[in-house]
Amino acid sequence: MVTQSSAARLPAREQASTSIDHVHLERMTLGDRALEREVLEIFVRQTAMTLERIAGAGPARTAAAAHTLKGSARGIGAWRVAEAAERLEQAAIGAADAAAMLAAIAELEAASFETRLAIGVHLRQVHAAPVPDSGRVRDHYVLRFFGRSLSFRSPSLCSGL
Repeated sequence: MVTQSSAARLPAREQASTSIDHVHLERMTLGDRALEREVLEIFVRQTAMTLERIAGAGPARTAAAAHTLKGSARGIGAWRVAEAAERLEQAAIGAADAAAMLAAIAELEAASFETRLAIGVHLRQVHAAPVPDSGRVRDHYVLRFFGRSLSFRSPSLCSGL
């Protein structure tokens, strides 16, 4: 099991490759990189909001929130998040004891953390692209990350991110 602390120790490329099924994601976004970026950014925001809703919620609300997150995770190929959300949903529906609920919530939080970290890495790697100038590409790059853009003159500044 990957926890928040162990996820941070995994090499960035390994996290990105194991947390999201990139073939599935590309198929779901029809190969459109802009759509892929938008879907991933929405997933990151939705995951954070859903985890906040789950904290302190009753079983019915927890089950509903977990069900929603399960569907979203399946949509982008975040299978571990989908599986953890499904386990939480089943625990909430089955009126599991407090310890089982807390364990299911902790598993979902860890899977979500790992996946959000991998999404950040993926967006930095895939979406750092040359910027066209008057119809041609010059030695100028833009790093786009969660709605922010950073401009660089050298691609070597982006390569280590």
